[in-house]
Amino acid sequence: MFERFTRGARATVKGAVAQAERAGAGSVTEEHLLLALLEQEGGRAAFAVTALGLHDRRSALEASFAEARRRGGLTRADTEALAGLGIDVGEIVSRVEETHGEGALDAGRGGRRWWWSGHRPFTPGAKTVLENSLRAALGRGDRFIGEEHLLLALTAKPGSVADVLAEHGATRTAVLRALYGSDDGAAGQGHAQAG
Repeated sequence: MFERFTRGARATVKGAVAQAERAGAGSVTEEHLLLALLEQEGGRAAFAVTALGLHDRRSALEASFAEARRRGGLTRADTEALAGLGIDVGEIVSRVEETHGEGALDAGRGGRRWWWSGHRPFTPGAKTVLENSLRAALGRGDRFIGEEHLLLALTAKPGSVADVLAEHGATRTAVLRALYGSDDGAAGQGHAQAG
């Protein structure tokens, strides 16, 4: 699969590893993939990210990710659904943090296996994004996997990254429009030039 990655997509994956290293994370997550995408220049995904205003909102995105990690990775939809059942996630988080310290529910606080192996593994969610980027490329008829396919895969995988993106106006439909001028994922099939 990685032989299909464009230079930009490979740079994004390497950038995600660097993001994880800077954050001191034990593994590479979907969040790291998105933050690495925000650093890419030139290309269709960088254009879409700029058009959607995500570059200008990087600090707000990072704050939203920090809040999602604080909630143990629960999305806003999860939090609202639990609130509908009478469960106040904010109150639970506060009580857990009173007892166990700030960030006790942080989903990114996992083990540090990378220390022994010399590299950080990708979380199952990040691996799914990489796999779904292949599906996005194939769905468009592309013979390569570019940053745009990674961005589409991030919007399609349910979880805190897609939730935060949607919160900032970058839904799958909005991303498709910014990338291809259409919200039809199959539009432009047969377009097979490496970007």
